[in-house]
Amino acid sequence: MNRLRVLDAVREHGAMTQVEIATATGLSAATVSNLVKELDGAGAVLLRPSIRNGRRATQVSVATARGLLATAVFGDRDVRVAVAAASDEVVAQKRMPLPADHHADEGTDRAARLVHELVEGAGQEMSGLRALVVGLPAPIDTVSGHVGSDGILPGWRGTDVAAAMSDAVRVPVALDNTANLAALGEFKHGALQGVSTGMFVKVSYGAGAGLIIGGELFRGSAGTAGEIGHVTIDENGPVCRCGNRGCLDTFVGASPVLAALRPTHGGLTLRDVITRALDGDPGCRRVLQDSGRHLGVALAGVVTMLNPEVIAIGGQVARLGDLLLGPVRESVERCAIPSAAASVEIRVGELPPDEADVRGGLVLAEQLRDEADRAALSTG
Repeated sequence: MNRLRVLDAVREHGAMTQVEIATATGLSAATVSNLVKELDGAGAVLLRPSIRNGRRATQVSVATARGLLATAVFGDRDVRVAVAAASDEVVAQKRMPLPADHHADEGTDRAARLVHELVEGAGQEMSGLRALVVGLPAPIDTVSGHVGSDGILPGWRGTDVAAAMSDAVRVPVALDNTANLAALGEFKHGALQGVSTGMFVKVSYGAGAGLIIGGELFRGSAGTAGEIGHVTIDENGPVCRCGNRGCLDTFVGASPVLAALRPTHGGLTLRDVITRALDGDPGCRRVLQDSGRHLGVALAGVVTMLNPEVIAIGGQVARLGDLLLGPVRESVERCAIPSAAASVEIRVGELPPDEADVRGGLVLAEQLRDEADRAALSTG
């Protein structure tokens, strides 16, 4: 346990002298000296000569040669893979398109090939890969390890994705929802840094959310917390792909947005609509502002129930800034308890739309690697 205390102190504060470690941990200088020697022998720390207060000292830092991390994040029609030394030290990344309604085996095969390609391209062996995190744009049932809704990603139904990927890359694999990963990315490196109770909402082709409660990602009892896209806001509304009526996705997703504009604007992509709205197109602006109001109605329930400090909005529509956030805030102020609405800050996510979930995947992979290292140290 004392070795873990020393290692945790160095991870939290960066390179430290042994005297500084003793101060931070409350351990004696002699104990720290012995522990550092053990950690150095295990390859867990690096030791460098240093000068502090005019005296020679030994600077202790966490060893960087701890292996590689990887994440494979799936969208509706693509997979993005990144390999890194740490969650903020990406070595290589690449995107590969996938056909619409692709099946799990096709997606996992392509992702595994990309992982191998990027690791080998970085001049490393696959044996140096320590952890892989896979993200899917769907609720994940943590009990079964399968997609938690038959109507979402039907081609992945019944597949144990983590097991399939682990067989392909021969490393520990964790599976999570992409909105959860994006929330982790923003919590570690973006708009939710330092927030104890917050929420990240990703709005692109659909809506999903990740919850931070007590400074930790909250997944719920079966892993499906944060599925705001399938919260009913009109029980008589359109039928959703999940089988319910009037889900938020049927009002703010790409399909309803594009359908509303098709009679007047023809065939557009979501990116086209956002660009035209920013250029002043009144029809595109109106439809996206309507989406913002619907999103605000759903968020008002979250604000009343959880009383978060910050809600960060990301995904493609985050490019709209106050054009979207204005209607969101109006709905929250109208529908939430006044004291809760007054205390929440609604802001745009800080990480690029296609980066937040990838960074979050690397954050989770880093946690898996750290847990494995801690387990090894506690039994060493």
